[in-house]
Amino acid sequence: MRTVNQLIKDINALKSNLHQKDFLLTWEQSREELELVLNLAEALKTMRSENIATRIFNSGLGISIFRDNSTRTRFSYASALNLLGLAQQDLDEGKSQIAHGETVRETANMISFCADAIGIRDDMYLGAGNAYMREVGDALDEGFEKGVLPQRPALVNLQCDIDHPTQAMADLAWLQEHFGSLENLKGKKIAMTWAYSPSYGKPLSVPQGIIGLMTRFGMKVTLAHPEGYDLIPDVIEVAKNNAAASGGSFQQVTSMAEAFKGADIVYPKSWAPYKVMEQRTDLLRANDHQGLKALEQQCLAQNAHYKDWHCTEEMMKLTKGGEALYMHCLPADITDVSCSEGEVSASVFEKYRIATYKEASWKPYIIAAMIMARKFSNPGPVLEQLLKDAERRIK
Repeated sequence: MRTVNQLIKDINALKSNLHQKDFLLTWEQSREELELVLNLAEALKTMRSENIATRIFNSGLGISIFRDNSTRTRFSYASALNLLGLAQQDLDEGKSQIAHGETVRETANMISFCADAIGIRDDMYLGAGNAYMREVGDALDEGFEKGVLPQRPALVNLQCDIDHPTQAMADLAWLQEHFGSLENLKGKKIAMTWAYSPSYGKPLSVPQGIIGLMTRFGMKVTLAHPEGYDLIPDVIEVAKNNAAASGGSFQQVTSMAEAFKGADIVYPKSWAPYKVMEQRTDLLRANDHQGLKALEQQCLAQNAHYKDWHCTEEMMKLTKGGEALYMHCLPADITDVSCSEGEVSASVFEKYRIATYKEASWKPYIIAAMIMARKFSNPGPVLEQLLKDAERRIK
C-alpha cells in the first residue's frame, strides 16, 4: 500500500465536484472522483493501521435510515461515522411521525439540524429507492439554502433498487489491493454471474453495481444469467457505454461455465428477475400478502430449474489457471453450511473466506471517504493536518 503522504499527493492532483453532489450512483461520478474516494479510503485505512486518529469532526450526527435488513453495511456505516468523529442516530420510521403521515421533505429537515451525514438503504421497491434518496437530497438542499440547516449533510446511498455504490466501491478497492493497482485491472476478466439460491427477492443492485463500475476501468466484464433473469435494461446500456469508453468490454451469456472460462475474477450471486421485482413492488405496495406468497412459490420453483448454476471446484477449474479470485458481497448461500443447496460449495467458499472478509473490510473506509469528499472541497489538506497532528487513536 502507498504511504499516506503519497496518497495525499495523489488526492491533491485529482479534480472533483463530489462536494457539490451526493454519491447515489457510481456512473454519475467521473473517473477522477471515483479515484478520489478510493484514495481517501486507503489513506483513512492506512492511518488507522498506524494508530493515527482520523476525527475530522468533534461533534455532529450521522443519521441512518435502513428500510431493509443489513449487517455489513449497517455496521460499516456506524464504523465510518465513528472513524470521522460523528455519533450515530438511527431513524426508526415506525416510531417516528412518518407513521402518521409526515412528509419526506419535513422529515429530511427535522433529522438534520445537527447532522453531517445521512445514509439510506432503500432497496425493496423497484423504481422507488433511488428516487426517495433524491427526494431527501432535494429537501436538504432547500433546508440549507433557506437557512433551516447550518450545513448541508452528506447523503450516501447504502443500497437502493438500482445500485449498491458502497459495496461496488469496496469491491473495487479490494481488487486494487489484490492486483496491485487500478492499472493492473485493465484487461482482467470478471464474471458477474447469477447463482442458485433457495430464496427469492434478492435485489438487483449488486450485479448492477458491479457491471456499472468495473466497466469504467477497462475490465472485460461478462454478465451471465439464465434466460428471464434480466437486470434493469437502462443499467445494461450504462455498462455497454462504459466499456466502450474505457477500452474494456461487456458481454452477456446464458451459461455460468462460459462466463467462468478464463476469468480472473468470479462473482456468483443470486438475484431476482427484473420483471419479478416489478411484480413484487406492486404487491408490496398493495399489501397483498397472498399475492406475495404465490409469487415467492412461483419464483422458488423457477430457481429450482437452475441448481447447476453452482460455484463448485469443477466450475472454478474453468477459470484462468483454475485460480480466479472469488468474490461475494456476503452473506453467501453456502451449500451444506447455510443451506442444503446454494450459490457456492463449502470448499470453494472456505478457500476464499478470508479474501471475502478482506473485501468486506473496505466498506467502512469507502463510506467515510464518500462523506469526507462531500463535506470538503479539498480533503487533501484535511488529511495533511491529521497527519501533522498525528494524534494517537489508542493512547
